[in-house]
Amino acid sequence: MHPNNPCIITNGNPDSPIAEEYRKLKTVILRMTREEFRNTVMVTSAVSGEGKSLTSANLAIMLAREYGQTVLLVDADLRRPSLHEYLGMGSHVGLADCLEDRIDAGKAMVKTGIQKLSFMSAGKKVENPSELLSSQRMREFLLELKHRYQDRYIIIDTAPILLFAETQAMSMLVDGVLVVVKEGGVSLQGLTQMFEVLKGANVLGMVYNNASTTSLGGKYYEHYQHYYHDDRHGKKQKKR
Repeated sequence: MHPNNPCIITNGNPDSPIAEEYRKLKTVILRMTREEFRNTVMVTSAVSGEGKSLTSANLAIMLAREYGQTVLLVDADLRRPSLHEYLGMGSHVGLADCLEDRIDAGKAMVKTGIQKLSFMSAGKKVENPSELLSSQRMREFLLELKHRYQDRYIIIDTAPILLFAETQAMSMLVDGVLVVVKEGGVSLQGLTQMFEVLKGANVLGMVYNNASTTSLGGKYYEHYQHYYHDDRHGKKQKKR
C-alpha cells in the first residue's frame, strides 16, 4: 500500500511550492504544540468541500517525514470518510469499531507505506455517529491515544463543524483545532458562526486553502484576521 493520489502533494511531489506551504504549516504546528506536547490536533472546516481531509493527510505526511517520530492519522468523519481513498487503502477495522465494539486501538492502526505514518480509518458504518463521537467513550479513547502514544502526533480529520454537532463536541476534547477555509467557499456569516461554535476550543489557526496570489494581501484576508486568537493567553493574536 502506498499513496499515489496526485492530491497528496507532500508524498508525490515533496519539493513543490505547495508542499513547501505544508512544510511551513508543519513548522507552525510544531512551534505551537511541542513545548507542552499537545499532540492531538483536529482538522475541520465550516462546510464540506473546503479541503480539510487533504489538509489532514498532507500535514500528517509532512510531520511523519520531517518530525522524526511516528504520526497517527485518524479519520473521524464517520459520515463521509475519504482518507482511505486518498491514501490508496482498503477498508479496515477503525475508529467506529474501537468505540462501539471496544476493539483495541493497536488493532485498528495500519501502516500506510510511508515511513513513520500510521492510519486509523473511520471503520464500520454506524447509525449514530453524532452520539458515538460525542460520548464519554470517545473522550476516554482520545485520552487513551494521547497517553498511550505520547511520542507521536495524532492528526484527526472530522466532519464539517457547522453541519454536525459531534465535531463541536470533539473540539473540546483535543489539544488543538486547525480550521480550513477555501477561497470563495464559506460565507462571512458561516465563518463567523464557525468561530462562535469553536469558542472554548484551542484554535491553533486557519489554513486559507486554494488561494489566489492576489487575494492573500487583499481585503478578504484582512477581514478575517481578527478571528485569529490564542486561548492560552486570553488575547487575540495573528497566525501566519
